[in-house]
Amino acid sequence: MSVRKIIRMGHPTLRQRAQELPAKDIGGPGLHQLLEDMADTLADSGGIGLAAPQIDVPLRVAIIDMPQGSTRYDSDERIPHTVFINPVITVLDDEEAGYWEGCLSVPGLRGFVQRPQHVRVDYLDQAGVPRQRALSGFSATVIQHEFDHLDGRLYIDHIKTPELLMFEEEWLEYHAAR
Repeated sequence: MSVRKIIRMGHPTLRQRAQELPAKDIGGPGLHQLLEDMADTLADSGGIGLAAPQIDVPLRVAIIDMPQGSTRYDSDERIPHTVFINPVITVLDDEEAGYWEGCLSVPGLRGFVQRPQHVRVDYLDQAGVPRQRALSGFSATVIQHEFDHLDGRLYIDHIKTPELLMFEEEWLEYHAAR
């Protein structure tokens, strides 16, 4: 178990499409170590999600940890610690809403991003069992944000108005309370 370095915008791995994790590797010691390191790194960072490419591992693996009782994020729906292997998102409804997003790989900035608010994700869990989950609202946004990393995209790629990308200090002072 160890905390790994989170790579930042500009690192080439963040702009590459990650490779699917081969079925033969699911449940193996390499995946187990990767998942432990990702969990440690996420806990150390204070974030709610981490994709393997963010620690320079170009595999289609992500974890989300939005526990019950957390008041840090404005959402009724929580995603307890969940591993997503080779996830595929399907938009269930084109209705969009926007949230101010930040990213561990784009530290110090916030941007307003609009995304579909009703999605389904099909994925494998850490034991290789196929799973499916429908998500809405902020949880749908979190899933899309993390899975963007698996396709070489960052939240800043989705900002429609450049004026809505700013430093976190200015966001806190002028926009967070809105």
